Amino acid sequence: MTLPLEDVRLDADTTASPPWQTVVWNDPVNLMSYVTHVFREYFGYSRDHAESLMLAVHHDGHAVVAEGAREQMELHTQAMHDYGLWATVRKAPS
Repeated sequence: MTLPLEDVRLDADTTASPPWQTVVWNDPVNLMSYVTHVFREYFGYSRDHAESLMLAVHHDGHAVVAEGAREQMELHTQAMHDYGLWATVRKAPS
């Protein structure tokens, strides 16, 4: 007995959707050394990488500090808030 093949179509939204990002924004409160400390402690980034991200926050006004699944980026954003940093989640550009 042979079963017919099903025609399965995937929505464009479920295939290859771009990842999400956690963005940390510059603020007038936190010291640059503290921001570097947070990136090192929370994300486990090297001193050089953490300082590079901190300088992007300072000079460009923001930096993408993580990229991945939306739920994980929301957790990272909440953690940044818990450290007193300003952060948001956004969809990564395609």
